[in-house]
Amino acid sequence: MPHPSRTFAGVEVVPLCDAIGPMGPALARPLGELFGGPGHPVWSRPGAPDPAGAWLLHFHCYLLLGPGGRTVLVDTGLGGSDSPAAAWAPVPGRLLEELAAAGAAPEDVDTVVLTHLHSDHVSGSLAPDGVTPAFPAARYVVQRAELEQLDAQAAKGAAPVHSRVVAPLRAAGRLDVIDGGRLLAPGIRAVPAPGHTPGHQCVTVGDGALVLSGDVLHHPVQLTDPTAAYLYDDDPAAATATRARLLDEVRAARGTLATAHFPEPFTTLRAHAEDPAARA
Repeated sequence: MPHPSRTFAGVEVVPLCDAIGPMGPALARPLGELFGGPGHPVWSRPGAPDPAGAWLLHFHCYLLLGPGGRTVLVDTGLGGSDSPAAAWAPVPGRLLEELAAAGAAPEDVDTVVLTHLHSDHVSGSLAPDGVTPAFPAARYVVQRAELEQLDAQAAKGAAPVHSRVVAPLRAAGRLDVIDGGRLLAPGIRAVPAPGHTPGHQCVTVGDGALVLSGDVLHHPVQLTDPTAAYLYDDDPAAATATRARLLDEVRAARGTLATAHFPEPFTTLRAHAEDPAARA
């Protein structure tokens, strides 16, 4: 495993590096276009990266080992070389190899949290046959608003994640559809965090000790200025509000973020928004 685990409020959190690579041509843009626009003030701050530069993504999933043997997986990554993510992301993902390196097997997972239904977060949900759940003992937790949006998209035309991920999980009876927050295991909770998608959710560990933020944040520049909105957010205003609120809450708790796409999985925040983030 390239990244060591850390323990928060009695829950061991293991980062699983599914892949590293750039976006494919269909989605590739310079950093300045992706976050806030080239004229956004974040790009003129000292130490800011070159807004004309490319974005190299890190794709992190997380294994949470809780009290009483509870095992929660947050997101399932890119999947195989022919997955729905193959059109734009560096497939295949290495999730199963990373799990094995952490000493875990797919059947050990009792809960899978899908932060949202984008292909880089859900394409590893099925076994290679495309029918069998990859985590045979798990329920797959998704927000109702997220599922309803994808159902509506599928009714209008092609929606690969719907046909190739959601439909098989639904047919297998493994989707656990929730509305709002839910305690998933002792100390581990799913919480709504809309904006990037309508039903996006985060996972919290302990009393603010750790927030697994999914795609509330995509790039470290958003720590410096949460108004540097991501080009592909469904609702940029809602996403910005969610991001600002989450950062304020984590800073107030002197907590840590576990992010999906930062180079380092853990980011520990200082108490005040104007202070730079300290990487763990």
